[in-house]
Amino acid sequence: MGVVKRARRPEVRLPGLSAHGGGLEPDGDYDGLEFDGLDLGGQHGGGARFMDCRLAGCGLDGTRLVKARILDCVLEGLRGVGTDLAEATLRDVELTEARLGGVQLHGAALERVLVRGGKIDYLNLRTARLKDVVFEGVVLVEPDFGDAVLERVEFHDCVIRRADFSRARLTDVDLRAVAELDIARGLDRLAGAVISPAQLLDLAPAFAAQLGIRVEA
Repeated sequence: MGVVKRARRPEVRLPGLSAHGGGLEPDGDYDGLEFDGLDLGGQHGGGARFMDCRLAGCGLDGTRLVKARILDCVLEGLRGVGTDLAEATLRDVELTEARLGGVQLHGAALERVLVRGGKIDYLNLRTARLKDVVFEGVVLVEPDFGDAVLERVEFHDCVIRRADFSRARLTDVDLRAVAELDIARGLDRLAGAVISPAQLLDLAPAFAAQLGIRVEA
């Protein structure tokens, strides 16, 4: 039996930060700034670059951050619905205690990202690339990993409900420590993942249905 390779976690060390009291601009350049409790809802920051920044308690309802680059950043307590991060790049990022719904991350690239705590509903990661990503103690409701590529991705103490792994490609994906695992689609794409014996028993009816096997007493 092969050993599952562990994900490399981000090591974010922020410098002294300056307070940012304004909004977002397309292709904006934000370096060493702190966004504290700002309402950024409905703003357009497509193509912006965030480097060594901290965003804490900010509202992101309908915020557009398409193709943004978020590098060496700490994101704490973000909240919002319909945040658009399609084709964004997140590298060396810590996202903690977020309350988000309908986040668009399709086509995005995530590398060395830690998602800890909070709840994210309808997370769209279709066609995204995840490498060295850790989900820890987070509730994911109907996350969509369709056509995504996952390499060295770990889930610890998470609740995963109605996940979609359709046509996804998984390598060294560790699901053993998931508290609740419910896969709606894409069971046939779990090659490259590791699950626990108890999870195998829980998923057995779904596997049987996938294979067209009738199970009767």
